[in-house]
Amino acid sequence: MTKAKGRFAVTSWHEDTYEELDGGGKLTRASVEQAFTGDISGESAVQWLMCYGSDGTAVFVGLQRVRGSLGERSGSFVLETAGEFDGNEAKGSWSVVACSGTAGLRGLRGAGKFRAPHGPQATFELEYEFV
Repeated sequence: MTKAKGRFAVTSWHEDTYEELDGGGKLTRASVEQAFTGDISGESAVQWLMCYGSDGTAVFVGLQRVRGSLGERSGSFVLETAGEFDGNEAKGSWSVVACSGTAGLRGLRGAGKFRAPHGPQATFELEYEFV
């Protein structure tokens, strides 16, 4: 397995509440765009479903399509993401969706994690291989 590291920046965030919960929580859907630098270079679009507690913490799940390059290969792939937001920082894990790699990224498999302090900058790691 090879380890990719780098950063991503949130370039667009649009979030809508689709249901209010008893006790002050809510369910939301966010459409987010990101720009990646480092071992992954390119852009992504992600749809997150989030469940907020009344204290502002949240859990989220989503699917994210990344377009660009990973190392010396280019194409696109999809990540399945899951994580938590503690009010200050989002942390999560992701895994490459099987058979989602295109062009030079066909056959990509892998998993990793990310950390995103409140604000536009985040760090990531992805351990990967091609099969």
